[in-house]
Amino acid sequence: MDPRVREDDGEGEDDGVWIPARARMTGRARMTARGGWSPYTYRMNKLVHSASADPVGGGKTTSRTNDPARTMAGILEVATAEFASKGLSGARIDEIAAATRTSKRMIYYYFGSKEGLYLAVLEEAYRRMRSIEAELQLGDLPPEAALRRLVEFTFDHHFGNQDYIRLVMSENMQRGEYLAQSKIIQELNVTAIEAIRQLYDRGVAEGLFRTGLDAIDIHASISALTFFNVSNQHTFGLIFKHDPAAEAARALRRSNIVEMIVRFVKR
Repeated sequence: MDPRVREDDGEGEDDGVWIPARARMTGRARMTARGGWSPYTYRMNKLVHSASADPVGGGKTTSRTNDPARTMAGILEVATAEFASKGLSGARIDEIAAATRTSKRMIYYYFGSKEGLYLAVLEEAYRRMRSIEAELQLGDLPPEAALRRLVEFTFDHHFGNQDYIRLVMSENMQRGEYLAQSKIIQELNVTAIEAIRQLYDRGVAEGLFRTGLDAIDIHASISALTFFNVSNQHTFGLIFKHDPAAEAARALRRSNIVEMIVRFVKR
């Protein structure tokens, strides 16, 4: 009996890609086999350890074909747009492979499955936002200035990275089913809450902020106000004949959201 099976990516066609039977597991099974890591995180960890073991790399110039990290990054970039535009069910691995000049076989090798790639896209979207957020150096600013800077950044990030908003909306339609399988998502977002907690505690200690507020609630308030500006822009604009993406309207909304959050927190 042939120990291989055809890979079914749920796209409704027989793509003729043969995958070893041991590799034909569900996303959850693959994660279990790798100690809970998603295929993307598992392979990225292997790449990091390999790079650490050979930091010089023999002095050779690495091309796309033998640079797994670069290949995976390219796949993630294209897949982000595909999943954000069409959702998990509508996205097509064929189109991602064509746009990245790779193949379904390669995508399955790196990410395990279509669902594995979708989860990797979600993880990377959150990782990228938190990474940029960490560069704000909020601890170097006075509490109110730090809070204002954080709200401004969040507003600008969401408007400038609308695929992120669509991905979050898509995963909420899935009721968080795939993000729940991530072993790193809580770790990625701990820094966001901790940054708010620290600036809030400093503000309370200085008598500037009112007591009794929760860092997660402050985070939720910032997210709600800045998220809506992107997620509902089309319906809101259509109903009220108002373009929230227009430069003047966006600048005013940004300023108002900052003031709302600051006045909510201040004594």
